[in-house]
Amino acid sequence: MITYEEAIAITEEYKPGCEIEYVPLIDSLGRFLAEDIKSDIDMPPFNKTAVDGYACRREDLFKELVINEVVPAGVTAKKRIETGECAKIMTGAALPDGADWIFMVEDAQEDNDRVKFTGKPGKNNIAKRGEDIEKGDTVLLAGKRIEPQDIAVLATVGAVRVPVSKPLRVGIISTGNELVEPHNKPKPSHIRNSNAYQLIAQTMKAGAEAYYYGIAHDKEEEIFEMLKRAISECEIILLTGGVSMGDFDMVPAVLQKAGVRIIFDRVAVQPGKPTTFGVHKDALVFGLPGNPVSSFIQFELFVKAMIHRAMGAIQSESDRKHKLAKDYSRRRTRRMAWVPVNINDDESVTPVEYHGSAHINALPGAYGVMKIPVGVSEIKKGEIVDVRQI
Repeated sequence: MITYEEAIAITEEYKPGCEIEYVPLIDSLGRFLAEDIKSDIDMPPFNKTAVDGYACRREDLFKELVINEVVPAGVTAKKRIETGECAKIMTGAALPDGADWIFMVEDAQEDNDRVKFTGKPGKNNIAKRGEDIEKGDTVLLAGKRIEPQDIAVLATVGAVRVPVSKPLRVGIISTGNELVEPHNKPKPSHIRNSNAYQLIAQTMKAGAEAYYYGIAHDKEEEIFEMLKRAISECEIILLTGGVSMGDFDMVPAVLQKAGVRIIFDRVAVQPGKPTTFGVHKDALVFGLPGNPVSSFIQFELFVKAMIHRAMGAIQSESDRKHKLAKDYSRRRTRRMAWVPVNINDDESVTPVEYHGSAHINALPGAYGVMKIPVGVSEIKKGEIVDVRQI
């Protein structure tokens, strides 16, 4: 059995290959940028007004001014601003030649074709060309996951074909004679297969594509055939169940038969001790425990980071610091524990009611999982703990 830190260090040595593709602007949402994005223009592209108002010369600000034209947004002023003149101008319009000041409509008294400034001198209300972005500036970095606000930036700089990492393909196989698909009502001694659908959702949320191969019964040949197909089609394979020490836990033997070199098969974490990691020449393989909380947490700790690394993500999930809202204690301390917690209004966290690795109902609504280091049996209220948000 190896420590959590050792397991993380080992998995970080491996990264599946990931290709680049170009997708239409709106289809890039949620994808990871594969290249830096640079601007092809200045922004603003011209000196423009930031308000509805009057464009004039600063030296004429307190004079009665003649309005020589009205300039809407999207229209270039036809006349130059001379001494004693101004142009009535709308937000977003280009600054007329000769003007170096704009005062707001709210600070003006207009009478026919004349206007007076009635406010107090402040800022000139002009957005200077290039003050937000200069041509050639890097506006988004490779590895950033594209959010709605990034779509606006991409559109602004004309990036209508966006370079993104192709989604990693993650194959998911469930094992166990006791499993039935969710649309079936379980018979005695059977349970619905929640793990596969949980892992499919986690995979999709991480930005990868999930390929579900179904339930393999506890027969070596059946598991082997599913695994062989998944390895030929995916970069990462997740098998759930069958990795413990029982008579029907045959996944490790099948992995070896399929040409997977097992790197580790026990990690000192709770839940998730029998987590297995292996390497095939065509894919990386994780054997995850059958209990749903275990498989959920092990995905969050190991698989998500690997997906993000492969797709060039700038940063994957990391632990956050929070105060503990109440005392916590445990009896067994040989393994690092991950305990579901809720977050409070003051940003402190409180452990939720949690019955163990099969208690999947402990996770919905939980803010994250709190890390309890090896050897720690008690944490006092007010102490700082590491929390992985989920």
